[in-house]
Amino acid sequence: MKKRIGCLHAHYSNIEYIEIALSTYNVELSHFVDPGLMVRVMTDPNFTESDAQKKVKEQIEWVVESGVDAVLITCTNYIALLGELATNVPIIKMDEPYFEALCKIDQPQAIVFTNPDTVSGTMNRLQQFGESRQKTLDIEVQVIENTFELIMSGKKDEYQKAVFDFLKNHQQRVVSVAQLSMVGAAQEVERETSRTIINPLNALVTSMVKQLNLEEKD
Repeated sequence: MKKRIGCLHAHYSNIEYIEIALSTYNVELSHFVDPGLMVRVMTDPNFTESDAQKKVKEQIEWVVESGVDAVLITCTNYIALLGELATNVPIIKMDEPYFEALCKIDQPQAIVFTNPDTVSGTMNRLQQFGESRQKTLDIEVQVIENTFELIMSGKKDEYQKAVFDFLKNHQQRVVSVAQLSMVGAAQEVERETSRTIINPLNALVTSMVKQLNLEEKD
């Protein structure tokens, strides 16, 4: 049976990643995009965290009311703002399968971001996730400065190149990218260098197939 999944994104660039990742499964994807919320969070000092939390919950409720079987949230900032929300369909948070993968690593590791405003919420959630599994993580956070503005202003190629160059020259043995918008550059580095760069997308698909009992297309 085909499952209808409502995907909530902070930017249009995330749509392609999810479409490709789930293209072999019997799903119908509906995409809901609001880049304006994160712009407001980053630029409007009068827009409080409680304002942002209220807006995210309204967005989730809107997606649920469209008749989906599940909601997928791809924005780490949205996830951090959401907290807990009771709905009649599963809410899949992209970062949780990613956190699970990170918790399986015993070595020191680095997590790379492009959006500095995402770091605090993501790392707080990761710490709580690790504590719930009695796992102590040795993690260094690294931010590629002055890069997120590129993707938000539609300069995708420049953004991808900045992320690619940073990751290609990265010296740490275990590294991951925290944001879906970074996956393409990470995969390109993997192809060129044969190094493994952990990303949220691979773990997400595995988790969704299991959680939603997704069937492959004939």
